[in-house]
Amino acid sequence: MGSLIPACSHRAPARPRPVASSGFTLLEILVVLVILGVTAGLVVVNLGGDERGTTEREARRLAGALEHAAAAAQWRSETLGVSADGDGYRFWRRTADDRWLPLSGDDALASRRLPNGLRVVPLAYAGAPVPPDAIFPFRPSGRNEPYTLALSSPAWKSFISADPLNRVGATPATPASH
Repeated sequence: MGSLIPACSHRAPARPRPVASSGFTLLEILVVLVILGVTAGLVVVNLGGDERGTTEREARRLAGALEHAAAAAQWRSETLGVSADGDGYRFWRRTADDRWLPLSGDDALASRRLPNGLRVVPLAYAGAPVPPDAIFPFRPSGRNEPYTLALSSPAWKSFISADPLNRVGATPATPASH
């Protein structure tokens, strides 16, 4: 009887080692597709898919700039103004010889072109209708007349109004047919 050979081995049979994969797993591909889908959806929404939201956002931006202009007129002790020309608006500074010059040096009061399809027009100043080229003044004293501008897209309209205390507000956008 020569050598002892165990009847059963406690060792598991050798398994072949997995070969290194050079591709992507199905899960990795699905994650990438989901990320691309969400990103594409956000791009579509932000590129004009929401005309009402764009109208309201631009109305709030203009309202904030108007409040800033009224406060800046008091801080600087000079008369500032705003005009709306349809596809944008611009801020002005009145000189000592009563001429209006474009305002510069204040990023919040830089002239602004509205996104395509939006229009802004002056409606009233001190309760009276105004011509389209009107400049609404902001006095250094802070005592300003109430005014209203309309900002509209083909489907939506918002009104930006100020009272004599320089409180400026924008109405929520309503259908333009109203």
